[in-house]
Amino acid sequence: MTLPKVEPCAVRAFESVEIQHAVAGLRSRMSAGRRILLGVAGSPGSGKSTFSACLADALGPVSALVVPMDGFHLGNAIIDGTPLRQRKGAPDTFDVGGYLSLLQRLSRRDEDVVYAPDFRRTIDEPVAASLAIPAAVPVIITEGNYLLSDDARWQQVRAQLDEVWFIDTPRELRLGRLVERHMLYGMDRAAAEAWANGPDAANARLIEATRSRADRMIPWL
Repeated sequence: MTLPKVEPCAVRAFESVEIQHAVAGLRSRMSAGRRILLGVAGSPGSGKSTFSACLADALGPVSALVVPMDGFHLGNAIIDGTPLRQRKGAPDTFDVGGYLSLLQRLSRRDEDVVYAPDFRRTIDEPVAASLAIPAAVPVIITEGNYLLSDDARWQQVRAQLDEVWFIDTPRELRLGRLVERHMLYGMDRAAAEAWANGPDAANARLIEATRSRADRMIPWL
């Protein structure tokens, strides 16, 4: 099979045969004319957002948009002063029902435009109606931690997705990225390392246990 060329972002990043075949398979499915909902799962710091952005870039803005699960973080007004605050990012700190409803609307594709929330790390909050998804866009890439969870609510989310790809990134690389990310958004190094090795690591253990359920493993550095 001749693999298709991809656009500049993906040319730099999509070097592995596995990724090239995954992109080729996705392109072939696009020819069927129906909307595809692709899930991209992985542990914190694995590069889900970067990979999803590069994939959307490879397919083109008319063909694909990214809708992150992180837009459904519970707001700080809800979790502040509760035990959830120290576990932000855990499965029960997301509005799973809201996320499911959005995916169902995107799957039906019967609205001219659907507006979705995004997550802004600069303020550590979800922001409603920040993303516009026109009905004409055939591929929706949604990236998030728990797309393969065996919890009944997350299983309903999985049922909306045509495929889920799992981002496979070396642990030490993930941890380094997490620490740098936390420091970029205001933590000192000690606090960043504590969070990366505490709540982030606990969530990563849950997520890594679901990797065998993925349709594809995506090597990513």
